[in-house]
Amino acid sequence: MPYEWISPPQSTPQKMRLWPHNSLPARGMAAFVLTTFTLISIPVLPLLGSPILWGLLPFTLAAVWGMYWALQRNYKSRQISEELVLDETLARLTRINPKGDVQEWDCDRYWTKVTKYEDEGPVPNYVTLRGKGREVEIGAFLSEEERIALFEDLERVLRR
Repeated sequence: MPYEWISPPQSTPQKMRLWPHNSLPARGMAAFVLTTFTLISIPVLPLLGSPILWGLLPFTLAAVWGMYWALQRNYKSRQISEELVLDETLARLTRINPKGDVQEWDCDRYWTKVTKYEDEGPVPNYVTLRGKGREVEIGAFLSEEERIALFEDLERVLRR
């Protein structure tokens, strides 16, 4: 699951780290790009030595480069992490976005409320934390089932 409690639930402070699911690691991406290049090159091989090859080669290389660029951009956009720290008196959520900017939210733990919007949010089962006059999302990059589990975990921990 792309979130975990870093510290045990009984300890203080309690820390949770959240991150997007990464289904394609760097080695898998390299293998995919190499396989794509190989499969795209097969129809071009009979054209070796002919002038038509030079007409098709830029499009073949552009297709491979486009695939690589799209995968790299997707990988960089998934460089999000969130950390929720719950101590005896304070709840603090820190989010590091893909570009490196940091967003922080904190509230008195007693007044922190977890809300799940089943249909009203930008994604199904949208989970937010509310307090101190603000409402912030948490785990919007998680899958629907993971957001449901996250809501139940947060509700259980904040009730204590």
